[in-house]
Order: sequence, then C-alpha cells, then structure tokens
Amino acid sequence: MKLIGIEEHYLTADVRKAWEAIGLAATDPSAAAHSGEVERRLFDLADMRLVLMDETGLDIQVLSLTTPALHDLGQESVELARRANDAVAEVITRRPDRFQALAVLPVGQPEEAALELERCVRTLGFKGTMLCGRVGNRNLDHSDLWPIFESASALGVPVLLHPRTPASAVRSAYYSDFTPEVDAAFAMYGLGWHYDAGIQFIRLVLAGTFDRLPDLQVILGHWGEVVLFYAERLAAMDRVSGLAHPISVYLRRNLYVTASGMFSPHYLAHAASIVGEDRLLFSTDYPYQYRPGGDARRFLAECGLDDADKAAFAHGNWQRLTQDHRAD
Repeated sequence: MKLIGIEEHYLTADVRKAWEAIGLAATDPSAAAHSGEVERRLFDLADMRLVLMDETGLDIQVLSLTTPALHDLGQESVELARRANDAVAEVITRRPDRFQALAVLPVGQPEEAALELERCVRTLGFKGTMLCGRVGNRNLDHSDLWPIFESASALGVPVLLHPRTPASAVRSAYYSDFTPEVDAAFAMYGLGWHYDAGIQFIRLVLAGTFDRLPDLQVILGHWGEVVLFYAERLAAMDRVSGLAHPISVYLRRNLYVTASGMFSPHYLAHAASIVGEDRLLFSTDYPYQYRPGGDARRFLAECGLDDADKAAFAHGNWQRLTQDHRAD
C-alpha cells in the first residue's frame, strides 16, 4: 500500500543565512533549534533521506520548508522563495516517484506570494503551500494576506498551517520563568507551537474566510493542533460568531488533519469522529519525529482503520485533494 507523508521538511543554506542576517533567533528560538543530526537531515534531499524513508516505510515525501520559513523576511524573500522552489523542483524531477512539494512563499509580500504559488502549482506541479502562522505582527486572517488564500482557493490546492513559535509577549506571559532551555521547549514543541497553529485556523474561521472562500481547504498537523479536542467548546461560539454555518461545518468541509508523526490510534479515532475518515492524511514530520524500526509502516498497519479507510489515510485522501493543476 503506497504511503505518502505530506508534512516532511527541508532547509536550505540560503534561508538559514537569511535568518542569521536578521538575527531571527533572538525573537524566534526555532531559528536556532536546527543543529546536529536534525540539521543534516533537513539539508539532505538525496541519498540519506531516501534511506530513512525506506527504513520507516514511507514511499513519498511531500517536501516543505521548515518553520519559520520566510515569514519574517522582507523583499528579499521573493527571490529566496523562487530559488528554494526551483531547487526542490529539480529534486522532484530526478525522483518523481519519491518526492512532491508544497511551495514556500514570500508571505511578507502577499501579491508576489500569490503569483509564486500559481507558478509553483501550474508550472512546477507543486501540490499546495505551507504557511507558518503570523507574518510579522499580522495573523493569517489579516486582510493583507487574502491574496494568498484567494490564490490557493482559485487553484484548488490546500494550505498546510504549520506551527511557529508564539510572539515574544505571549512567550513572556505563558512560557517563561524556567531555564532558557525549558522556556524554549515549552514555547515550541512542548505546547506553544500547537496552540499557535490551532488559533490561526480558528481565526480564519471566525474571520469568515471560509464563507468568502467555501472551497478553500486547510490542513492542520498533529491531529488538529489541539482544535479538535475542543470542538464542543468551539461550537458554543455559534450563537455569537455571525458566520454562515456552525463551526462544526467548517471542520468537516474545509479542514484536513494529519498525524505529524504522532502515531496514536486514539488520536486518529478522535480526529475521524470530528472531520471524517475522508479527511485524514498521513505524515511523519520528518526529520523531527523520525524514529527507527519501521515506525510509519507499523502505525499504518496497527491504526485501527478498515482496509478502505486505511488506503484513504495512506494515500487516497491526499491524491483526491491534490490533483495535477499544471497548465497544458
């Protein structure tokens, strides 16, 4: 059974240098968190990546530039995005049987970002894009960023909302006063990343994004970035939201959910109960969640779905969501 991981990351030397040039690590600790073996795996888009894909049982990786991507960069991000996307396109050309991609966008320049997404989808055959939370001080529902979502909707491609580190004021209020190492972990992979990504999705809902763009499809990793575990409480906002539909409708109509290497049958079952089996996607969150021992393939075998839903989870739902939009 073909197994496609849709949230699998890479990093380029150009982007790493751009982060360093603006001192990004001082405001976002994730920019300094890539080191050692994780960094080597992020930079590698060839032999070792393929070896570890084979080891874990993954047939295809959908490549995306790791967080915080280009969200804090200015005009220079336009050329950085183009170079990164072209480099990944070359990788896919060499191994189309093993790699696909989500476009990295110069999100600080929304009009240029919309055009780059169109180029990546129509010319390079990319499957969608990944955004990493806030753009400067703007949340993703800000009207400045509408061109990106409008482009994705018009192209019929999904937007993966990836976690990023909460703003400094939020970290100071909620994720501080321990050791620097604990503060950073708490604000990132311990909890802060996931609340931040989930809140960005809920902001899109409450801002009426899916009323304006009813065909727009968004993906949340880590079994819904906390959101699905509070679906009942979110539904209580229906009486004040002013939206065209109950919030539960957007969860089942506009949201896909992926594993991100959290291989729990219990989480899978809960996600399926909220969004439906036809909106579950597979991912390993490589290289962050990579574990040896055939981990991905074993979880698929033991996930508790019947054969038809297992095939949909492994590859079918992704293939249905992401048809080829390249121009003739």
